[in-house]
Amino acid sequence: MEKTNTDFKISDPLIAAMFETGAHYGYSKSRRHPSVGSYIFGVKNRVEIFDLEKTKDALAKAIEFVSGLSAARKVILFASSKVEAKESIRKAAEEAGLPYVASRWVGGTLTNFTQIKSRVERLINLRNQKQKGELSKYTKKEQLMIDREIARMEALFSGLVTLKEVPAALFIIDPKEETTAVSEAARLGIPVVALTGSDCDISKIDYPIPANDSARASVAFFVGEIARAYAEGKKLNNQQPILRQAQDPEFNRGTIENK
Repeated sequence: MEKTNTDFKISDPLIAAMFETGAHYGYSKSRRHPSVGSYIFGVKNRVEIFDLEKTKDALAKAIEFVSGLSAARKVILFASSKVEAKESIRKAAEEAGLPYVASRWVGGTLTNFTQIKSRVERLINLRNQKQKGELSKYTKKEQLMIDREIARMEALFSGLVTLKEVPAALFIIDPKEETTAVSEAARLGIPVVALTGSDCDISKIDYPIPANDSARASVAFFVGEIARAYAEGKKLNNQQPILRQAQDPEFNRGTIENK
């Protein structure tokens, strides 16, 4: 008999909120990655259902980590190329004053940051020249080519303008889709927080949040929670215990044991 967590009244407000967004929906059992097994409650209409009690616990650990980063004045980079996540990622990151990638992840964004930074500086320079009317000295054809270059660079790098150094952590939607970003973070020892669907390998993620990573409402909910955690962390700047923990080298590698 199929089990499902949809047959009883939900008393926990957070779990109820997640349920309303469809966060409990995974994929079919055939698509499930073995690492996610302990987070699956049951099956309904051939679709696996996440145990939202466990999702809640995972979210709490991610929130604690993100809040600590913020309290220590460290930067987290939001990233996702998924259509369902782009707007949520962009809006939340901009409101929090954080860098983001809401398009294709450019290889080397972390591991070749110096080169990426030079591209961002090129974008900023061209923006300024255009705003000041300095591009008028070029021919119409040259201006057209420059406009096209600006458009391409805006799509790839506009969210990185505020990123002055390699971020302290990444927040990713669907690490299965962002394998390059996860790989680069691993090479540099940068911890990753991620919303992970049932087809993701969460063993490679420091702070996985197993839940629906495809529905816009679910994605927006978790992006909002992480962004809110970062905003709340800013209020803790004067709490020395948190600062000491966040400044610990082990904390930055995501290796401190979650309690």
